Order: sequence, then structure tokens, then C-alpha cells
Amino acid sequence: MTVTTRFAPSPTGYLHVGGARTALFSWLYARKHGGNFILRIEDTDLERSTQESVNAILEGMVWLGLDYDQGPFYQTHRFERYREIIQQLLNQGDAYYCYCSKEELEQLRNEQMINKEKPRYNGKCRHPEPRQEGQEVQEGSETVVRFKNPTEGVVVIPDLVKGDITIANKELDDLIIARADGTPTYNLTVVVDDMDMGVTHVIRGDDHINNTPRQMNILEALGAPIPHYAHLPMILGADGARLSKRHGAVSVMQFRDDGYLPEALLNYLVRLGWSHGDQEIISIDEMVEYFDLEKVNASAASFNNGKLLWLNHQYIMTCDPHHVARHLSWHMGQLGIDPATGPALADAVIAFRERSKTLVEMAAACRYFYQDFEQYDEKAVKKHFNPEAADILARLYSHFQAVADWQGDTVHQIVVDLAETLKLNMGKVAQPLRVAVCGTSVSPGIDVTLSLLGPEKTLARIERAIGFIKSMN
Repeated sequence: MTVTTRFAPSPTGYLHVGGARTALFSWLYARKHGGNFILRIEDTDLERSTQESVNAILEGMVWLGLDYDQGPFYQTHRFERYREIIQQLLNQGDAYYCYCSKEELEQLRNEQMINKEKPRYNGKCRHPEPRQEGQEVQEGSETVVRFKNPTEGVVVIPDLVKGDITIANKELDDLIIARADGTPTYNLTVVVDDMDMGVTHVIRGDDHINNTPRQMNILEALGAPIPHYAHLPMILGADGARLSKRHGAVSVMQFRDDGYLPEALLNYLVRLGWSHGDQEIISIDEMVEYFDLEKVNASAASFNNGKLLWLNHQYIMTCDPHHVARHLSWHMGQLGIDPATGPALADAVIAFRERSKTLVEMAAACRYFYQDFEQYDEKAVKKHFNPEAADILARLYSHFQAVADWQGDTVHQIVVDLAETLKLNMGKVAQPLRVAVCGTSVSPGIDVTLSLLGPEKTLARIERAIGFIKSMN
């Protein structure tokens, strides 16, 4: 048996955190067992599905690096196949036409609610009364097709996460599998797709547990294999409520926009309900090697933004600088910065990775390497720009002009030598220089800063700073 999993989002919104974790677990299980991972777009909700949402899902999968072996498949392209299966179930006697009007069904529901009964279809059309000679039932605009669910026995879901789940068939009513307009419903399309695509393991959120016994019964009626099911616990916010927009960023691409690396988010998501001992930082390769559905926790997990931020910083510090630079480049573009106008981005990553928890922070922090700043930090000016600083900068300018081979250690030594000549501590020379070339008193080491800026920017900014200081007096 070839293990086949699928991720089947509905394109009615962005790719959210819960969906991303489901996709990750499905992807990991397939990769661990050398199987296939399918992406399926469940777009039969024609009123709510949008191309924008489809694009958001595909973009999120690409950003996360969750490559799929087959797909994306679109359910709206498979309507003819669904009609075949619906007709098959009708021919077998496992489905029937229901002619009940919306008013009838609403009245039935109200009566059941008053009687404190579980709202459910009463099976009126399952066994229609014998018609008198010449009497015909007129199919109208509200005619639907219902699956004839077994009325006796139980459905046992041998869930790989939660253990055996037993549901009595008498608790399940005859669900609609084709709407009045002929379009198939979710529970029918999922069954047909999983059957046709050879899905062996259905990994999804535990909000689908109520659907699973119904889908298993339809599969039984079709004589199809029953896949293994694994229902993942929901993700909660820090307040214990189900994760929602009010908890902050729940869209995968929002995390991209906020400066997170995809590896950091995947690392965090995989540990929401699964772990490998006490290991906090776990690579993609290690996830594939160690992942096991039976080790997934059955209880809900809480989302902790602080822990994710810590993980992101670890990845920024330890990932290949060129890899981080590829993601940083996008953030530079969002600030209107052309990375080609300054040092190699990988060098900027090395210079700022210790002090940047997100790529948004890093892009803003290294901006002065690529663009001239419009003004100096006010506090830095008050503290470090004075007549003495103008003289120091003028001396540095003269020495820097004579440097033939601009290297960090070479120019740094000029700063050290000048401080010794003037009998000043290093800060009295380096800080005015730092403010002059960066606009702020905070930057990487002065050797790294000057090396990345290069001679042209350094000299131009020193000259500008000298003029600025003179204009203050």
C-alpha cells in the first residue's frame, strides 16, 4: 500500500494557522512513508468560494515549502463524476429523492426543538406512502437527494489520534448529498474524491468528527476501502478560546508579512500537539524522520506568539545567511529599497541577525546601508554632535580618503589610532562617526558598519555630517 494523504481546504478565505498545521501533518506523514501528498481545492460552495482565496492558499503552500505530488484538483471540475456516483447510489437503493419543502423542514425542526429533541430529518421521503393510481409526485425546485443512512448498528472510527470513537447510526439522519440545483454536497464530494484518489490516511481537524461516520457509511455503500482517520485537536488562543482574528495573525501570509521565516512557523506548528522529546528546534528533515500520528496529543494546543517569536530569532541567527537573505529581500522591497544599491544582503543578515527577531526589524535596521537617511536621530545628535565631533569627523575624512583597499579592519584601525592620538576613549570617536554614517547611535561594530557602507557612502555622509554640525552653531 502506498500511503496517500491530502490537504483539502475550502477557498472561502485565507490559509489559516489550523489549516497550515493540518497540511503540515499530512505532508509529513506522506514524506515519512514515501507516499503521495495531494492538494485538493474543495470549491463546491459556489457562493463563497473565490479565486482570491484559491490564490492565497496556493501562495501559502509555496511559502511554507509544502510541495504536493498531485494537484491542485478542483471539485468544480468533477461534477460529472459526482453525478455518476449519486445516480449509482439511487440505483442501488442507498439514496432517494426528498420532496419536503423548506417550510416543512423548518416546522419539523421547530417542533423538535420545542420537544428538546435533536434536530434531524425524520425520513419522511425515505419510505414514501403508496400513491393512488394516476397520482404522481411532482419534483419541484426544492427536490434534493438524500443518502439512506443505516438505522441500526454503530460506526467505529479507529482514530489514530483519539482512539476508537463509536457513534450509533440512529444518531445520524439521512444527509443531503445533492442540492435542489443538482450540485453535490461536501460529504458526498469528499467521499468520491478520497475513493478515486486512493487516499489512505485522512488527517484533518477534529471539527470533522461528526462528518466521518456519515462518510464511512457512504464509502461502505460504494464498496470502497475505508481510509485511516486522524482527527487533530483544535488550536486555541492564549485565553483558551478557539483561535480567531481577534488573537492577531492567524493567516499564514500574515506571518510572512510580519517577518517570520517559514521554517520557524513550521517548527512552531509541528509542536502544537506533537513533540520529539524536549527538542524545541527541529529541522524539516528531523520532522520527517520522527513524525508519528500516534504521538499527536489528543487535547487542544494553545498558540503562544512569544514562543514563536523566540523560535524565529533562533532561525534567523542559525539559518544559512543566503537563505535568510532571500526572504529578507521581499521585506526590503516592501520598504521601497533596492537591495542592489548596497552590500550583499547575506552580509547584512550576518551583521544584524543577533539583534533582529523578525525580518521586518532587520529590514528597517539595515536600511541606511541601501538608502540615504533624511534626518539624524534627535537624541544621538544632542549627545554626539558638537564642535569637537566636527573636528574628529574632519580628521577621519582625511584619513579615510587615503585608504586604497577599503577593509573593515583597516578603517577600524584608523578610528582606534585617532582615538589614541587625541587621547580620547573609543566611544568619543566611534559614536560621532556612527551617527554621521548611520543617522543613529546604534549599529553593528564600526568595522562591520564601515565595511558594508563602503568608501563612497562613508565619505559622503561624513562630509554631510560635518556641514550639519557647523550649521548647528
